[in-house]
Amino acid sequence: MTNQEVRQPSGSKPGLFYGYIVVVAAFFAMVALYSTRAVFGVFFKPILADFDWTRAMISGVVSVSMIIQGSLAVVMGGLTDRFGPRVVLTLSSCLVGLGYLLMAQTGSLWQLYLSYGLILGVGMGGVMVPLLSTVARWFVTRRNLMSGIVVTGIGIGGLITPPLADWLIAAYDWRVACAALGGAVLVIGVVAAQALRRNPARMGQSSRPMSKGGEPRTLSAPEGIPFKEAAKTGQFWLSVAIYLCQGYCLFSIMVHIVPHATDLGISATGAATILAAMGGAGIIGNLVLGGVGDRIGNKMVCVIGSILTVASLFWLISITEFWMFILFAIILNFAVGGITTAESPLVATLFGMRSHGMILGMVSFGFTIGGALGPFLTGYIFDGTGSYQLAFVVCAAIGTVGLILAALLRPATGERGRV
Repeated sequence: MTNQEVRQPSGSKPGLFYGYIVVVAAFFAMVALYSTRAVFGVFFKPILADFDWTRAMISGVVSVSMIIQGSLAVVMGGLTDRFGPRVVLTLSSCLVGLGYLLMAQTGSLWQLYLSYGLILGVGMGGVMVPLLSTVARWFVTRRNLMSGIVVTGIGIGGLITPPLADWLIAAYDWRVACAALGGAVLVIGVVAAQALRRNPARMGQSSRPMSKGGEPRTLSAPEGIPFKEAAKTGQFWLSVAIYLCQGYCLFSIMVHIVPHATDLGISATGAATILAAMGGAGIIGNLVLGGVGDRIGNKMVCVIGSILTVASLFWLISITEFWMFILFAIILNFAVGGITTAESPLVATLFGMRSHGMILGMVSFGFTIGGALGPFLTGYIFDGTGSYQLAFVVCAAIGTVGLILAALLRPATGERGRV
């Protein structure tokens, strides 16, 4: 049992390790809540057709939402460290669901910015960080794998939701699709939140592996350094910058790949399938690179994922055929899935668990700042040039910067273990 999490403290009968329930609940929450991000590209052209707005205007709502999400991720991480994930995720689920319900009533640009930009952005600030920080507290030896399972929820949501939304739009309209998504998110998110618990010790369990004698084995992982001390290290800002680059590339593609594909003559259904392929590939990347990360280290996962990301983005510049888009989507999101899975374990390895929620929140803030800049600047470049070619070159260049930064990572906790 040397590689298994402790099910009960010494002297107790073994039973169900509650960490697995935490993982299942976090997975379903991730499916529901992050589907709201994956599906926005499907709504892009229907909204564009109903209103006299530019692509930059519509892309801007995603940018505002991402900035708000990232800004609050640090706060939500601190609240999770202090109060636990259940309250934070319950409130966040209500806000995300409300955002889409109000988006269905949009009649002017400010209403779109209020519903998706502000309300949904605030809600999403309390999703990723509380979920992954909680899983990191429950698991030590299989932290990457369990984080990968939870993050596959993003891919599952991206696989299921775009085709479903496209069907609802075709059968009814985009407003009905928004309302249905909002209702589903609210119910699933709130229910899943009730199963979350912050600390194994408070439930008489431990995240540490057992020795052959049946006693919890002490790990070499450091307790960690406080947030203020971490923020003074170069590795802290390297981590933020790496995920800023990843956020820029990923959300530029997620928001604009559907309009780009349809501009090239691919049907709306085919373009939604490209988004679904991204979701499916993300699932494989979460699991495969998540499991591999426990063996080769999180730094190598980031480097490998960054190489694949850059290669796929340079290829995107010349893609014109549907099958090429599908292959591109698979390569890109396989890579991004692994990098996303490595985020929380990477923070734990670099800085320990003392201020894990706040530090992860700051790294997540970098990701969302990139996610805010990417869609807007990509739309702005298109409006100015009439083409996405230059915008995709910029994405590839920023991805290259992220690759170089990933190669420079080192532990910041005083430990000499592998990152």
